[in-house]
Amino acid sequence: MSARRRRRAAAEEEEEEEEEEEKAAAGSDKEVDLEERLGELDLRSDSDIPDVPPPTDSTPEILKRALSGLSARWKNWWIRGILTLAMISVFFLIIYLGSFMLMLLVLSIQVKCYHEIITIGYRVYHSYDLPWFRSLSWYFLLCVNYFFYGETVADYFATFVQRREQLQFLIRYHRFISFALYLTGFCMFVLSLVKKHYRLQFYMFAWTHVTLLITVTQSHLVIQNLFEGMIWFLVPISSVICNDITAYIFGFFFGRTPLIKLSPKKTWEGFIGGFFSTVVFGFIFSYFLAQHQYFVCPVEYNSETNRFVTECEPSELFQMKKYSLPPLLQAVLGWETVNMYPFQMHSIALSTFASLIGPFGGFFASGFKRAFKIKDFADTIPGHGGIMDRFDCQYLMATFVHVYITSFIRGPNPSKLLKQLLILQPEQQLSVYKTLKSHLVEKGILQPSPRG
Repeated sequence: MSARRRRRAAAEEEEEEEEEEEKAAAGSDKEVDLEERLGELDLRSDSDIPDVPPPTDSTPEILKRALSGLSARWKNWWIRGILTLAMISVFFLIIYLGSFMLMLLVLSIQVKCYHEIITIGYRVYHSYDLPWFRSLSWYFLLCVNYFFYGETVADYFATFVQRREQLQFLIRYHRFISFALYLTGFCMFVLSLVKKHYRLQFYMFAWTHVTLLITVTQSHLVIQNLFEGMIWFLVPISSVICNDITAYIFGFFFGRTPLIKLSPKKTWEGFIGGFFSTVVFGFIFSYFLAQHQYFVCPVEYNSETNRFVTECEPSELFQMKKYSLPPLLQAVLGWETVNMYPFQMHSIALSTFASLIGPFGGFFASGFKRAFKIKDFADTIPGHGGIMDRFDCQYLMATFVHVYITSFIRGPNPSKLLKQLLILQPEQQLSVYKTLKSHLVEKGILQPSPRG
């Protein structure tokens, strides 16, 4: 019996092993089938995307003739260089014209970037002839801008608004009006749904909203940074521009090692060279800007003169201080102390982000363009592509600067609080006054008023 039982147990073990092998084989077959189905799905989705017409060459004829004897590589280098200098010159001219012109520039760039991204969607799916797509896209852009800029007006121009009765209603019910406008567009979208194109229409609805998130909300943060002081606007933007230029130059002359597959032309040499160049540039550029009230004072609106003003007593960030150097730097430089503005230390953090993390905005844009088989977002700027091609890193930078200011810099603003108190009703102001006076008496800062 024992031998028979052993044979039966051995047979059962063999059957169990065979069943496990069959299950494993079936599982592997399922995995293979799943991979094949996913691969077919990827191929099908790529083949369903119509080819986008390549952008036309918008290079001025005078440049084409002047550079006709050069190779394509050097011709592109000169075109990019000349147009870069032209854009930088225009940028400095707008800075000279003041904060209001900078705000208009940000708004113009926002609209153009939005137009370029939406146009890609329209070109890719133009054959479906979706109803109301373009109209609804621009309507949602107006709605979102109305909301964000209305919030800015109510926040920074409260005194001005309080003096205009026709604006008080719009400001008081601003969020309700904004929501009603968005609901109107939402209902229009639902009414525009067409049979057999539901999935595509919802895809484009999401496309529009993601584009709004990327462009409008980020440009609003840029303006918020500008109101903190023009230096918080100029240093981050200039750092991204500097990193873009120096990384291109280092990569052009010394680039050998590929950095990332999404951007084959990006190299480690360009990435590292751009990093060190940008940190040095940000440190020096901040030193010059920190010396002038025009750049360091918060931008405020003077309701009496109807102008933006940048006059103030500079904060501690922009007052020269003496710092002791670490022993290692003392040995290298031969200096024990150095005079610098505290903001220059913050500029190192801003420049580092612009050099190490900022380029990922460009990598993201490269992935987007590869997904839709396009070289550039548009052909607005010869040698550079579209506006979005030049500002893909700026939006990521704007978010970081806003978070950095709110986390490490911004404190209570007495001027802003006073403006809010001035628009209260007299009885509300009196209540605030009594509460504040009682608090100061308890702290021993004020003497209690004599009674009787």
